[in-house]
Amino acid sequence: MNIALFTLAYAPFEGGAEIAAREILDRLKGLNFTIFTYKFNRDWLSFEKNSNYGIVRVGRGTKKYYGCIWDKIYFVYKAWQEAEKIHKHKRFEVIWALMASYGGIAALIFKMNHPGVPLLLTLQEGDSEKHLVFGKFGLVGWFGKRIVQKADFIQPISKYLADFAIKRGASCPIEVVPNGVDIDLFQTKYKESEIKLMRDNLGIRDEYVILTTSRLVYKNGVDILIKSIAKLKETRPNIKLLIIGDGPELNKLKVQSSKLKVENNILFLGQIPQKDLPIYFRVSDVFVRASRSEGLGNSFLEAMAAGVPVIGTPVGGIVDFLSNGHTGILADPEDPDNLAEKIGYVLSHQDIRNNVIKNGLALVEKHYSWDIVAQKMDRIFKLLCHSKLGLESSSDNH
Repeated sequence: MNIALFTLAYAPFEGGAEIAAREILDRLKGLNFTIFTYKFNRDWLSFEKNSNYGIVRVGRGTKKYYGCIWDKIYFVYKAWQEAEKIHKHKRFEVIWALMASYGGIAALIFKMNHPGVPLLLTLQEGDSEKHLVFGKFGLVGWFGKRIVQKADFIQPISKYLADFAIKRGASCPIEVVPNGVDIDLFQTKYKESEIKLMRDNLGIRDEYVILTTSRLVYKNGVDILIKSIAKLKETRPNIKLLIIGDGPELNKLKVQSSKLKVENNILFLGQIPQKDLPIYFRVSDVFVRASRSEGLGNSFLEAMAAGVPVIGTPVGGIVDFLSNGHTGILADPEDPDNLAEKIGYVLSHQDIRNNVIKNGLALVEKHYSWDIVAQKMDRIFKLLCHSKLGLESSSDNH
């Protein structure tokens, strides 16, 4: 089965959607994927071939990892063109849009030219509903609505996104298949000497360590977390926040930490490969993300798998897995004082910590392993492939 996957970004990017695609593809050995993505960096290869998928990167690339709007529009056209060329000699039986964004637009154009090829749309979007509706691209405007309405099957990663697809006019089958977590990776065992070395390298001695891993964008609420650290510092001066991730808000957040006089309590560690993340969880006491919106929140699942208690907000897909006092702790959105109170509560109550750690780990082991996710995706791909003949007959009649 030949499947075309359209996505603006792919490895070496390490966002939630890209990690999900990689984990799924690595497990579906019986399927043949061609990934059409953008060449953000000129040093990246234009074509790569792995065991069961090839990567086609279009664009000239720069030395930056953030393309401008014209780069992304160019990607839509070139990805569609490259897919048409390959389709002539290696017929695609399913087309897969990873999010209703720029890659989704390229998939939509291909679909309109080949109505008999089933279109699977994965919804990974983490923006607020207001942004999704009124923004320029993504699940927005004419293109976003058309992608949702033209899809033959929609796979959202949360109930929140499933409901949103219905509101945008989806009439095809919808099945929630969440992202997963590499449980074995995040349960990596470390020697005490390795943990001590990491703590020494980070300058951690007797501090309580708060960890957040996220792209540094407004929706992830890192600014709220920094404000809560300033509040916590009043009663817990031995507090340390580790911020893993990069993004357009980086400089703004560094300025904020300086103004609040917590720059010595915060370490901006930049982007760290997923394979190297587990030891950072191992030296942390609490994982926090003060999300303003969230499609699901892979980092929460990773923290649960690593045995770290999590604190989040009841927005978007977070409520699918975070039950207050059971699998984690919920804080009020946009409220740094309340967040500081919840962090202090978890640090002070060992029984609560132990309870949410135990329940969180049981939850991810039962429902969120990548093997379970890949099995569900394999079934969806085969279902769509079997429906291909029916779609082709229907398109021929038109």
